[in-house]
Amino acid sequence: MTALPALKLDTLYEQLCNLPENLTGEIINGQLHSQPRPSGRHSLAGGTLSIDIGGPFQFGRNGPGGWWIIPEPEVHFVHDTEVAVPDLAGWRRERMPQVPDDHRFEVVPDWVCEILSPSTARKDRIVKLPFYASHGITHAWLVDPEARTLEAYELSQGHWMLIAALQDDAPVRVAPFDAIEFSLGDLWG
Repeated sequence: MTALPALKLDTLYEQLCNLPENLTGEIINGQLHSQPRPSGRHSLAGGTLSIDIGGPFQFGRNGPGGWWIIPEPEVHFVHDTEVAVPDLAGWRRERMPQVPDDHRFEVVPDWVCEILSPSTARKDRIVKLPFYASHGITHAWLVDPEARTLEAYELSQGHWMLIAALQDDAPVRVAPFDAIEFSLGDLWG
């Protein structure tokens, strides 16, 4: 019996799709990036933030509704060529009336949140934030579970402007979700 030759994967997207299950992949500025699945602390912060924002903004519970809040969406800024997976992303429903049937989100989000870890913080700040700005995302949050901080940015003339820097258990009332308030301490467990 002869061994079959290994399949050559021609595109970065094919390489991304064939990463092992324990890795998350992205294609940013023509380069494939991969990282391990998030830690427990990272997942806790993301899950709690999804609840704190999703209840009022996705479901309209004690808030205005009108948004989709999605954890780890595969956002195709350029179909199968420029692909990012923010930890959380949000779309105003007037811009994206329905969630796509498949795994590709092809509408640029209105808001993204990256939850920093020692292995991803540099990439999130140096690679992903400028990438998000170049694609016109209007709001970005960086949450750091180890430092217990939240930095919120708003896009202004193609550049990120810091609009809030909060720590520990500070009250959070920050654009684009400033219609509600929650405690940053919720994210730390």
